[in-house]
Amino acid sequence: MVEDRFGFVRVRGELSGVKRAASGHLYLALKDEGARLDGVMWKGGVARLSFVPEDGVEVVASGKLTTYPGRSNYQLVIERMEIAGEGALLALLAKTKARLEAEGLFSPERKRPIPYLPRVIGVVTSPTGAVIRDILHRLADRWPSHVLVWPVLVQGQGAAAQVAAAVRGFSAMAAGGAIPRPDLVIVARGGGSIEDLWAFNEEEVVRAIAGCTIPTISAVGHETDTTLADFAADWRAPTPTAAAERAVPVRAELAAGLAELGLRQRRAVMRPVALGRERLEARARHLPSPQELIAGPVQALDEAGERLRRGLSDRVVLAARQYHTVSGRLSLPLLSARLAAARQRLEGQRLTPALLSSRIAQDRARLEGLGRVLQSLNPDGILQKGYVRVTGADGHTLVSAAQAREAAHLTLHFRDGQLGAVPQDGAPAPGAGRPAPARASAPKPRPAPPEQGKLL
Repeated sequence: MVEDRFGFVRVRGELSGVKRAASGHLYLALKDEGARLDGVMWKGGVARLSFVPEDGVEVVASGKLTTYPGRSNYQLVIERMEIAGEGALLALLAKTKARLEAEGLFSPERKRPIPYLPRVIGVVTSPTGAVIRDILHRLADRWPSHVLVWPVLVQGQGAAAQVAAAVRGFSAMAAGGAIPRPDLVIVARGGGSIEDLWAFNEEEVVRAIAGCTIPTISAVGHETDTTLADFAADWRAPTPTAAAERAVPVRAELAAGLAELGLRQRRAVMRPVALGRERLEARARHLPSPQELIAGPVQALDEAGERLRRGLSDRVVLAARQYHTVSGRLSLPLLSARLAAARQRLEGQRLTPALLSSRIAQDRARLEGLGRVLQSLNPDGILQKGYVRVTGADGHTLVSAAQAREAAHLTLHFRDGQLGAVPQDGAPAPGAGRPAPARASAPKPRPAPPEQGKLL
């Protein structure tokens, strides 16, 4: 009777005790101020939900009543469930935003810069809507680029799962593969109500955008629409067209900017040359002309040449006058007398052989006398008589025992050679300590020879 009378009902209430079994079925309860109704939603219906059921969310559940004998109560078998009213959606949105924000998914430190000129742009959107046409048209006007479109549902059942899978798919693409990896990903959708945009508020989509390894731009809805995907993306565009404008620069403006920079560069290169030319011309105007520079030396040269000419003329006149004065005092008889006197003096100074021979004989006798004196002064000459000359290490002759003691090595010069010796103070003479042979009588002392006189 319960199932026949209540084959289709709609119940509005607040979710409580939401639990998803391992089988995929969803068990929950609907409650209001004075009543509570158990409910169950099978796995197939859960997959078609456009939001994640949580405790405290007010929903409208559609299905049929049935009984559960195991507990002796009745329950609602839910076939469709949607959030009840915009206020409930906003409350769920605020709750989800606070939870994800606490995890740091919306932190500004996670935002990455958008590449200035991406070679490949990936777009996650519906392939049949006006959004993709607007993006492609704007890119073609500004900077034609290689665009990869990942077609997805942008609202309704399964939209959130497809959008999240597309973002993760772009992020997982390997660089250098058959399909080029995008340098930028745009997640775009046109405007709509909060229910239409709800897929971009799902936690699955937000986490996929936050975890994407490619810089992302969120362009969901119009300028006044805000979704959680906007907070997770690296940059939020107010419209899909604005996302395309942010993705690439204007080619004409870039070319104009490059031309302007090139012109400024050429001006900057030529500016020092122009300034140098101006300075050179200004300084050249202050320099005197070449005629002015050489006018003074030319005048001085002309004056010096004139003085030289006059000086030579005056010198010739003076020399001629002196010549005439001296030539008047010269005469042939006077010159002949002077020549005869000079010849007579020369004959008086003429040398004779006898005079030269006597001078040579005197010099030879004096030289021979000096040779004899030199031979007598030779210290080695007396060595022929048995004497020895003692020299030190420096070659100087030692004349005392004190000098010999101070020398480390001695050289004894004999008439037929040299011997080395080491000084030894107090050494006994050979044969010391042996008795002297007896003599018959002491020899008579000989008279001392007279002292030899000095040669010099």
